Amino acid sequence: MYQGAFNKHIIKYMIITITGDSGSGKSTIGEKLEKELGYKRYYIGQLRRNAAKEKGMTLEEYNIYGETHPETDIEVDEYQKKLGQTEDNFIIEGRTSWFLIPKSLKIYIKVLPEEGARRIFSDLQEENMRNEGKNLNSVEDVLKSNMQRAKSDNLRYKKYYNKNCFDENNFDFVIDTTHMTIDEAYNNVLNFIQKNII
Repeated sequence: MYQGAFNKHIIKYMIITITGDSGSGKSTIGEKLEKELGYKRYYIGQLRRNAAKEKGMTLEEYNIYGETHPETDIEVDEYQKKLGQTEDNFIIEGRTSWFLIPKSLKIYIKVLPEEGARRIFSDLQEENMRNEGKNLNSVEDVLKSNMQRAKSDNLRYKKYYNKNCFDENNFDFVIDTTHMTIDEAYNNVLNFIQKNII
């Protein structure tokens, strides 16, 4: 677990930005924080999944499409910027949220790739809104899909913003959930947030 050089006195209100690895528990932790803190929660991944579905694509296909169609990122990124300028006290989960909303508490949730893939595959066996990719019939298929997604994300953000969204040095708090239960991971994140709320 890593805690960056965060100075709570530069934050006048609390916006929490969350990102991390696929299958790390980001969304579950975000949902729990929403209930605990009473903050509104925005989930950029679902906006992109919905946009992909409207085009008849999986998220994986939509991300690849976005490598040559910047408007797929620009629309949701402008939306995030506006939120950061007009609202206080909310949670937002998205790859680019940490730098689009600089006055935020920035959290990165990580997991070993194999464990993240196992968790996602387990979720895919139940009814869900993931729209992840096609032919994900094994943990290995999900692992390959996750790696492709990360590669596409990094390519797009480097191209459009010259940012590495996977560089842990950009964040105030980094936690590895590989060997944690969801409650253990959540409590660690919540404790960090509570120490830094003004």
